[in-house]
Amino acid sequence: METGKRNYIIKKGFVWLLAAFLVIQFIHPARNENTTVSAKDIDVLYPVPDSVKLVLQKACMDCHSNNTRYPWYNKIQPVAWWLNDHINEGKGELNFSEFGTRTPEKQAKKLRKVAKEVQEGGMPLSSYTWIHKDAKLTAQEKDMLINWANGLADKIQPKTTM
Repeated sequence: METGKRNYIIKKGFVWLLAAFLVIQFIHPARNENTTVSAKDIDVLYPVPDSVKLVLQKACMDCHSNNTRYPWYNKIQPVAWWLNDHINEGKGELNFSEFGTRTPEKQAKKLRKVAKEVQEGGMPLSSYTWIHKDAKLTAQEKDMLINWANGLADKIQPKTTM
C-alpha cells in the first residue's frame, strides 16, 4: 500500500474515533444521588458513632450507599461508565443505604465481612484511594471501623458457640 493512501486511512480512522468520542460525551448513566435518608439506612436502624460516620463517609459511602460524591472527571466518557460500574458493583455487595432490607443474619455477616476486608486491606480499594487520597485509612481508623462493625454484628446476631 502506498504511503499517501495509508496516511489517508489513518487520518480517516482518527476522525471517526474522534467523532465517536465526542458523541459518547452526551450519553451518561443515571447518577447515584439521593438526598433523602432511607428508613432502611444503617444509620437509622443502628447506632453509628460520629467518628465511624466520618470514616464511612470518606472511604466507603461513594460506592456503598445511594449517594455518591462525584469527581469532576465523571463528566468524561467512558470514565463515567467505568465509575458507574464500580458503584453498582459496590452497592450490589453492600449498600449501607438499604442495609435494613437484609435479614439480621445477613446484616451481621456483611458487617463481619466489612471488618475482615478492612483488616486485610481489601477495602477501600486501592484504585479508589489512588485518586481519593483522603480515603486511605489510618491504623486508628481501621481499628475503629473493625471494632464497630464486629461489635454491631455481635449485637445483631451474637456468635453461637458449640
